[in-house]
Amino acid sequence: MVVGILSVEIFIPAAASLKEKRQVVKSVKQRLRNKFNVSVTEADYHDKWQRAIIAVALVSEKQRFAEESLNKVFSFLDRETQFEIIQFNFDYC
Repeated sequence: MVVGILSVEIFIPAAASLKEKRQVVKSVKQRLRNKFNVSVTEADYHDKWQRAIIAVALVSEKQRFAEESLNKVFSFLDRETQFEIIQFNFDYC
């Protein structure tokens, strides 16, 4: 069994308040859950209004499936126009 984790640090240039940031993050989290059936959370920068770290996790029987799934999630996030990806990290255990 493999646990795959993708953490993505994002910059939201249009967010002028925490409320606007949370709307963007909440929308992205819900779309990821619905489209990919993964666990998603805002992992850091809760008090910063233009930055966030989104963590995505999944459990799989095979590492290859976890890698493919998280790569699809990353591609989905990379196409998003509401924010820019600053850095990202894939982990498997």
